[in-house]
Amino acid sequence: MEYTSFKSIKYYSECSPVVEGLGFKLVELKVIPGKEVTKIGAVITSTDPAANISVNDCAKVHMVLLPRLEALLGTDNTTMELTSPGIEHNIKNAAEFELFTGRLVRVYDKTVTDWVEGKILSADEKQVNLEKEDGSSMTVLYENIAKAKFLQK
Repeated sequence: MEYTSFKSIKYYSECSPVVEGLGFKLVELKVIPGKEVTKIGAVITSTDPAANISVNDCAKVHMVLLPRLEALLGTDNTTMELTSPGIEHNIKNAAEFELFTGRLVRVYDKTVTDWVEGKILSADEKQVNLEKEDGSSMTVLYENIAKAKFLQK
């Protein structure tokens, strides 16, 4: 799995503080310019790993984030879809592990050729530390992760 710093994602650094000011974290931000309309896709999560994101939460962030992006883009000819990660979220960027500290995940570890499960204790640019069900902890390097997703219990 590849680690892409959020700082390298265009407009993320300008938008993340806006989302955090509302009590959420910005997980994903995509800006796709089109001939007539610029499409924006964003994913937010709660700062509390046990909390779910509601439609009202998405609406609240949408009302603040869209004008911010329109100002950055210099156009109001935009559409924006803002969602939660969902209960079956696939982690695409290893940088997401840090945002989801405290969540239960499954990662497919290529070194053991099997899924390993645990609660995210911490993460950095190279690895994620998981607490397994038996209370022990393990570290998995991102280069050894083929897939990762939320675990529902």
